Amino acid sequence: MPRKVGATKKISTQVVPVVGMTKSVELELLQVMKKLGIVRSESYNKLGSISHWGIDWKKAYPEVRSFRTPESLGLPSKLMEWTVSDTAKAITASQAACTEAVIKKVYKRFPGKDKQKIRKELCKQLKTLAFLDSPLLHRLVRKEFQRGHSWVKNQIVYQQGGYKCKRLSRNTYQLEIAGLRRGKRNRIVVRSNRKISGQIRLIHHQLLQRFEIHFLVDYGTAGIPADRRSIGVDKGYTEAFYDSDGQAHGKDLGKVATKKSDRICAKNRNRGKLWALHRKLEKMSPCKSARILENNLTRKTENRRYRKNQSELTAIIGAASKSLFKGESLKVFAVREAWPTALDLTQPIRNKRQSKAVSRKLNSWMKGQMRDSLQKWADWTGSVVTEVQPSYTSQIDSVTGTLLGKRSGDSFTRFNGVVLQADHNAAKNILDRGIDKEITRYMNKTEVQAVLLRRTARFLVRSYRQNKAAFMVCRLWVKGLKLYD
Repeated sequence: MPRKVGATKKISTQVVPVVGMTKSVELELLQVMKKLGIVRSESYNKLGSISHWGIDWKKAYPEVRSFRTPESLGLPSKLMEWTVSDTAKAITASQAACTEAVIKKVYKRFPGKDKQKIRKELCKQLKTLAFLDSPLLHRLVRKEFQRGHSWVKNQIVYQQGGYKCKRLSRNTYQLEIAGLRRGKRNRIVVRSNRKISGQIRLIHHQLLQRFEIHFLVDYGTAGIPADRRSIGVDKGYTEAFYDSDGQAHGKDLGKVATKKSDRICAKNRNRGKLWALHRKLEKMSPCKSARILENNLTRKTENRRYRKNQSELTAIIGAASKSLFKGESLKVFAVREAWPTALDLTQPIRNKRQSKAVSRKLNSWMKGQMRDSLQKWADWTGSVVTEVQPSYTSQIDSVTGTLLGKRSGDSFTRFNGVVLQADHNAAKNILDRGIDKEITRYMNKTEVQAVLLRRTARFLVRSYRQNKAAFMVCRLWVKGLKLYD
C-alpha cells in the first residue's frame, strides 16, 4: 500500500431550490438583495483599486463602513459585513489572476537562463506591495488589472449564525433566515437531500424566476500518496480528454456539441426570416406583425432547450474528468487551451482556411468548463494539475521528440511511415513537456520552435552516423517539412 503524505477535502457546491415562501417574505428578500447590491457595488469601487492591493478580507468591512454605514440603508450590520467580506474575496481572486498574467509577461520580456535571476526577483516583488516601487511591474499591473465593478443585486450571503435549519420531512427543510427587522426571521422551505450548514448564498435566479440556496458539501477526505503517477492530458473537440495511456474520455462530446450548434444555426436562420416578415408587416398589418412577435419570436422555449443542451455537455465533461482520475491521485500535465489561438476563436488560424461552420462549432466547445471540471476532480482526488507550454505539442513525434512528422485529422504519420493516433501522440508530448527543462511554461512560440529545430538537427546528425538509409528517409521528410503555428 502506498505511503500517504497528506489528505485533501472533497468539497463541492450544491444548489437546492426554494419550494415554499410567503409573498411578504419574497418581497422583503428582494428588497434586501437590492440594498446589498448597493453595498457590493460601492465595495468594488473602494477596494478594487491598486491602492488596496492584497488587502485582507477580514479587514475590508471597516474600510467600507468608513463611508457607508448599514443604518443609511436600513440593513443589519451582519448582513452588510458578510457581503463586504464576500466581495473582498472576489477581488482577491481577481488580483491572483492578474498576478499570473503579469508573471507570464515577465517571462516573455526576460527569456533565457541568463535572466533567470531578474525574473525571480520581479516575481518575488509581485507577491507584495513592493511592485509599486518598480516602474515596470507597476505599469504591467495597471495595464492587466481591470478595476472591478459589480452590478450583482440578486443574492444574500449568510454565515452559520444568520440562519437556522430544521428538518420537516425526508427531503424538505425549513430555514429561518435573518431579515430587515431585528429578532424577526423569515421562513422559507427548501428541497434538499441533506441538512444545510456553513455559509450559504441565497440567489434569485432571474432566468428561472425562482430562489436557490448554494452551499458547500463536504464529502470526506482523500489520501495523497508520496509518489503520484504522472499523466499527460490532451483536450479535444471530438473527445473531451485523451490521456498519455491511450484512453479516450468523453467520446460523445463532439457529436453532442455539433448537434447543438447545428440546431441553433438552423433555428436562427428561420428566426431571421420571421424577423424580416415581422418588420415588413409592421406598417401593412400591425396585428399580424404583433402576433408573430408574440407567438413565434420569443426566447422562452429556446432558452429552455439551450439550458438542456448545456447540461448535457456539462455532464459529459464531468463524467470524462471522473473517468480520467478513477479516484487515483495523479500528477496531471495539461495545456490551458488546445492550441495557442484557442483563447480567441474569432481570429483565423494561421495557414488554415477559416470556416464559419468550424468557428461556430468551436465557439460552443465549453473549454472553460473542461478546465474547471478537471480542476474539481483533481481537488477531490488530491491530484495536481500543471499547465505546460502548448506550442507544437500536436506536431512533435512523441517517439523521437522531433518535428519529423505530420498530423492529418486523427492520424499522425511519422517519418518512417508508422501512423499514430494524433491525440494519443499529443498527450505523450504534453507529458514529456511537463518534465522538459529547456521549454518552460511562459516561453513564446518562437523560442519553442528554436529548441525543437535544434533537437531535430541533432537527431538527423545522429541518424546519419548510425544508419545512412534512415538518414535519407529523414532528409526527404525535411524537404517537405512545414511548421504550423
